[in-house]
Order: sequence, then structure tokens, then C-alpha cells
Amino acid sequence: MAAICVFCASSRTLDQRWLDLATVTGGELARRGHTLVSGGGCVGMMGAVADGARAAGGHTLGIIPQALVDLEVADLHADELVITDGMASRKTAMIDKSDAFLTLPGGLGTLDELFEVWTMATLSMHHKPVVLLDQDGFYSGLVDWLNGLAPGSFARKPAMDLLVVVNSVPAALDAIEARLG
Repeated sequence: MAAICVFCASSRTLDQRWLDLATVTGGELARRGHTLVSGGGCVGMMGAVADGARAAGGHTLGIIPQALVDLEVADLHADELVITDGMASRKTAMIDKSDAFLTLPGGLGTLDELFEVWTMATLSMHHKPVVLLDQDGFYSGLVDWLNGLAPGSFARKPAMDLLVVVNSVPAALDAIEARLG
């Protein structure tokens, strides 16, 4: 079916519920026949989503810069592991190899990835679905702030509509599949 890029946290010190969310996401993605595209790490939610996908029989493609391979955080169990020369080329490869983007809870790197693919969509540089999973209100403050951009003329309503915000894994994958279908 589709190659779905999942952006999420790579922290080693997360609450178990976030790791469980990532595992469930990977499993559901695989059960629906999709390929997981990830940042190629084996730690935090990034590692959990890949493990969840593989445990459910899914195919995983990890894309990681050499500097992170050198830190021994590469997902060496990935079905395919692409090693890039830096973070920018990693992000470019992830975008190029994906049909859709799903953002789970994460920090600065996750937000960087989300905003880049969303901005590219608003500029018609791609027409791939961009979905934000606001599990347990993780992103509620951000979503509230984003909802104020269009009324203040900082963003156009059509651009805002390109980001789909959902609150469950099934809803996230349903949204992606509906937009791809």
C-alpha cells in the first residue's frame, strides 16, 4: 500500500505510555499493509514504532545520518537502512521516499520535521497527507496556537486545512488512507 513516514521522539527517558503508543502505531500500520519510513533510530518512540511494525509483519525503511550511526543508535534490524551524510539529507530522503506523514508526540526534531512537510504541502511542493496525532492532548497547546494563525492573517485557511489533527491511531491511519485513496 503506502510508505508512511512517522515522525516521533527518540528520547530514551519517555513514559512507557508514549513507547506503547509508538508500538501500537507501528503494529497498526503494518496490519494495514503499509511500509514504515522512519528516522532509522533504535531508541525511544522511533525504535518502538519500528519494532511494532516488524512484530506485525511490516516492512521498515530507516533513514539515518552517519553521525547517529556512529553514536550506535541505528536500527540495525530495519529491512532497509539508508545512511545519509547529515540531518538535512536525511529529512530530504524521508520526504522523497514517503507517500504520507504521521507525527506522533515528540520534541524539537519532530516539530522540525512536521513543519517542513506541512510547509512544503502549503507551497504545493508535494500533495502527500500530513497528519498530527494529538494523543491525550499532547499537542493541544500547539493546536490552539495554530488555530489562531488564520484569523490573524498569519496563514491562509487552505494551508491550515492541509494539517489533519486526530486523537487516535486508527483515526490517523483512516485519514491518511482516505486522502491517498
